[in-house]
Amino acid sequence: MADEQEPRGVADERPRDTGSHDDDGSDWGHDADPRSDARERAFNVLFESDVRRCTPHETIARIQVPFDELTMLLIEGVATQQTRIDELLASHSHAWTLDRMLATDRNVLRLGAFELIARSDVPTAVILNEAVRLAKRFGSDDSGRFVNGVLAAIARVVRAGETLSVDQSSAD
Repeated sequence: MADEQEPRGVADERPRDTGSHDDDGSDWGHDADPRSDARERAFNVLFESDVRRCTPHETIARIQVPFDELTMLLIEGVATQQTRIDELLASHSHAWTLDRMLATDRNVLRLGAFELIARSDVPTAVILNEAVRLAKRFGSDDSGRFVNGVLAAIARVVRAGETLSVDQSSAD
């Protein structure tokens, strides 16, 4: 039986998981922080919704798995503020249209931008570091630097006056 191949470009639109895995191939327990896990779950729903061209609520209904409060806050926050978020991304991504961005980068950026706008209780450095971690785990080799640069530019505008201290090793 011949190996089935996906049409060109399909695999490129799926999140690339380069994180460490347990011996059984799973990544359960890869991250002990429930907030990081919530961000990853939110990213996965946003990414799937983007690629399928449906709403996050349609994706959640299809999945039929209950999500924790933080995951829902992130998903619903991005969904309700997507127009504003996309305007911020477009104005701070220097010659990169939203359509030109990888779907992984676009959705990590949406998630990070929402947190910068609406979650003042979370330090900017934490938001940027978490977004870079997701971008590096699921995006391309350049995703970490790209996401860091765009979100840092947005943070300078929406969180004026706050000192940005990002772990540069996580962006490389």
